[in-house]
Amino acid sequence: MSVDSAAPQPLTPDSLIEQCLTGDQAAWELIVRQNWRKVFNVAYKFVGRHDEAEDLTQDIFLKIFKALGTFDRRANFQTWIISISRNLCIDHYRSVRKERQTIARDIDAGDLQPASTDRGPYAAAEHQDLRALLRQALQTLPLTLRTAVILRDLQELSYQEIADRLGLPEGTVKSRINRGRIELARQLRRLQDKQPAQRRKRGAPARARSRRSGVSE
Repeated sequence: MSVDSAAPQPLTPDSLIEQCLTGDQAAWELIVRQNWRKVFNVAYKFVGRHDEAEDLTQDIFLKIFKALGTFDRRANFQTWIISISRNLCIDHYRSVRKERQTIARDIDAGDLQPASTDRGPYAAAEHQDLRALLRQALQTLPLTLRTAVILRDLQELSYQEIADRLGLPEGTVKSRINRGRIELARQLRRLQDKQPAQRRKRGAPARARSRRSGVSE
C-alpha cells in the first residue's frame, strides 16, 4: 500500500501566521476557532458575565491580529495568545474600575430616582436638590453622549446591547460613554459650585426687606 505523498500536511502555527500576514482570511478564522475557548475563559474570569466576556474576547482577538507580525517564532504561540489575553484583561479591569470609581464619586445614578418616603424632610429635600442637579447636568450633554450614558448607567444595558440599539460599533459606544461620564461629572461640579452663590442671591432681598421693615431675623 503506497503512501499518498500529496496528502495535505497539518497546518502549524507558523504557517498559519504566514498566511494571515499575506491576507489569508481563512487562516485567521482557523486561528480564532482553535483558540476562542481559551481566550474566552480568560476573559470570563475577569468580567464574570457571558456577554461582556464575548465582547472582550472579540477585542482581544483584534489586538492579537494586529500584533501577529511581532510574534517571536521561537516562542509557543498559544502561550503568547494567553499572555496577551491576560494583559488586555488586566488593562480592561483597571479601566472599568477607574470608570466606576469616577462615576461613583461624582454621580450616584440612584439619585436620579424619586426620593424615598422614608427620608426625613431635610434629607429628602437635599436628595431632591441633587436629583434636580443631575437631571440638569444630563440635559447639558450632547444628545449622543446623553443617550449613551443613560442606556449604560441608568438602564444598565451591556455595551453590545447599546451598540445594537444605536447601530454603532462597540468601540464608539464605549468612547461615548466615557466622554459622557467625564462631561457629566464636570457639569455637575459646575452646577454645585454655582449653588451657594444662587442661594445667597435668593436670600439677600428677604434680609433687605426685613431690615427696611424693622423686623429682626
